[in-house]
Amino acid sequence: MRSVDVAVVGAGPAGLCAATEAARHGCEVALLDENAAAGGQLFKQIHKFFGSRAHGAGRRGIDIGAELLDEVADLGVHVCLEAPVWGLYEGKTLAVATSDRSWKLGFTAIVLATGATENGLAFPGWTLPGVMGAGCVQTMVNVHRVLPGERVLMVGSGNVGLIVAYQLLQAGAEVAAVVDVLPCVGGYPVHAAKVARAGVPILTGHTVKEVRGDGCVEEATVWALGGDGRGMPGSERAFAVDTVAIAVGLTPMTELAWLAGCAMLYVPELGGHVPLHDGRMATSVPGVFVAGDASGVEEASSAMEEGRLAGIWAAVAAGRAEEEAAAAAAEPHAAALEALRSGPYGARVQRGKEALTGGAAAAQAQILGGGGV
Repeated sequence: MRSVDVAVVGAGPAGLCAATEAARHGCEVALLDENAAAGGQLFKQIHKFFGSRAHGAGRRGIDIGAELLDEVADLGVHVCLEAPVWGLYEGKTLAVATSDRSWKLGFTAIVLATGATENGLAFPGWTLPGVMGAGCVQTMVNVHRVLPGERVLMVGSGNVGLIVAYQLLQAGAEVAAVVDVLPCVGGYPVHAAKVARAGVPILTGHTVKEVRGDGCVEEATVWALGGDGRGMPGSERAFAVDTVAIAVGLTPMTELAWLAGCAMLYVPELGGHVPLHDGRMATSVPGVFVAGDASGVEEASSAMEEGRLAGIWAAVAAGRAEEEAAAAAAEPHAAALEALRSGPYGARVQRGKEALTGGAAAAQAQILGGGGV
């Protein structure tokens, strides 16, 4: 069985940054991903980031992803693609499957950067071909250059729904409307403004009543919600569409964290059950770190900073970096995370992270007291 200092599961923005930092601090690193290409969400993000230049403002996700891939290659990280990790065992061993065999990989420390999965939404007709996640739409359009349909209804006005709606317009599709159960738009106003300027109605306080079609999506009906959260008869609006895209949030993919025995906490602000972790991205299990959406759903910029923190401290756990040097290297990334979570749009995430901090303290006290987790 082969062994490395640090194993990183997930080659998205968090995993790429974790791998580069661990390798930069002297570790032999293996980066594993079930997909055929590394880069994760960055290669769906053809739009320019905004915010501060320190966090990639004015640059496109695809360009940032290409730079990270170059870093990984330059640092000699072992990249293994189309390699789902299906087990994590005591004794610090991963079980990996490739096209022709299953094999084991030993490690001293590990970073779980497994990302998140799209939430579904059930309504009459939701199983018809043409109903799909917004992330699926983004992959088809931005990665494979295939339009999923000609006229689309977007369900969800968060950043994902708004950005994908605009990218559909850029690709030549028509967006019939964006609907959301919330009383106001959930994403950044700059994204909503671009969609609205293109003539797309944004219907807040609405949801899908039903989708109809003979073997595929042909029509979607939405209706307004009353004060009791129920649809209001008489408020229905029908749209002739061939695609319904669902952008109603993400859930962290934490299966490997559960297998590792990490203490978990349900935090709605972060998408669901997430591993308890501290500012070093260390979980309750020694040598196991978490980063990116697997630690709580945020933006790509936050995922990259978390990945760098996890990679630095994983190198310490692997015995390849000194505590003092690691602390100095980690400080700017911790500060960057705090900046990203400041302001009104970071308040939700900050509340979730504070809940995790309190939960982590309680779990640690239980461990020290001999109670286990």
